[in-house]
Amino acid sequence: MLVFTRAMKMAAAVVSLAVMLLGAATPSQAQTTGQVRLHIVKVGFIIGVGGGNGVLFYHGHRYRLAVSGIGLGSLGVAAVDLVGTASNLTSPGAIAGTYAGAGAGGSFVGGGQVATLQNGNGVVLQLQGVQAGFQVSLGLGGMTLSLR
Repeated sequence: MLVFTRAMKMAAAVVSLAVMLLGAATPSQAQTTGQVRLHIVKVGFIIGVGGGNGVLFYHGHRYRLAVSGIGLGSLGVAAVDLVGTASNLTSPGAIAGTYAGAGAGGSFVGGGQVATLQNGNGVVLQLQGVQAGFQVSLGLGGMTLSLR
């Protein structure tokens, strides 16, 4: 009986420790991820001028975004509507910053494409969309987002 009581106390201690460790885990993916919609227009011949607007949906709120500073080396006119996620958000303001390619992707060259971009705050955008118009390259590296 004494062995059984000790085993039960030990099991209870292990379960309590496991519950405490799981409770101290980092915030879930759902808490640090928002939905993003962007509309970008770019016009250029060698040096491109681009901009646009968008929206971040985060924790039940809607935050307006401004898009600027979209790359060099362009030729033509293009518009793209992008949708995706912004992960690693610590607050809505963390989405602000200049984004560069993170891993594969990062450029939209006609048709449907996917891009993964990251800013200095560690926020990762995973975007997809379809480009319309003639544009040799709609590179998103150097794209800057800001809250309006």
